[in-house]
Amino acid sequence: MDKNDITGIILSGGKSSRMGTDKGFLMYEGKSFVQHSIDALKPLVSNTLIVSNNKAYDVFGLKRIEDVIENAGPLAGIYSGLKQSSTAYNLVLSCDIPLISTIILKKLIHEIDVESEVIQIKSHGKEMPLIALYNKSCETVFLKLLNEGERRLQFAVNQCKVKQVVLTGEDVLFTQNINTPEELKEIIK
Repeated sequence: MDKNDITGIILSGGKSSRMGTDKGFLMYEGKSFVQHSIDALKPLVSNTLIVSNNKAYDVFGLKRIEDVIENAGPLAGIYSGLKQSSTAYNLVLSCDIPLISTIILKKLIHEIDVESEVIQIKSHGKEMPLIALYNKSCETVFLKLLNEGERRLQFAVNQCKVKQVVLTGEDVLFTQNINTPEELKEIIK
């Protein structure tokens, strides 16, 4: 798969209520969480979009897009990214996974086939639609659901043809979401 066929989409629009501050700007090993996502995506994508209504994300020099439908959660964020994307495939990451690596994201790309519309990581027994590869064809499905008032991302994903990439061993460490100050302390140890 050629990187020109893949766009990176970083979701940075959450409320961060448990953390108490915008998670994308939290620091880990001298870089913001968002910069870790940008760095993991860079070798694999032709360009990266940041979905956020926060103009502070313009500092990264990437195209920032606002949610087409506000206050509708990550489903609307992914839809907004897919709508702006010009590529068939889109690597989607939430901004709160600073340990993510290019190696993990390559596993998603290696699973591309003609059938699957969503290829998502499964880690710690949990499906992770915010570490996933989305076909642009999902845009239509997601818009229909959003217009019907649906906000549950996993429900929307399950309306598509989904493939799981199950992580085992040490690979599961790279998918850890950091949602609270306590979780941040754990990885900084």
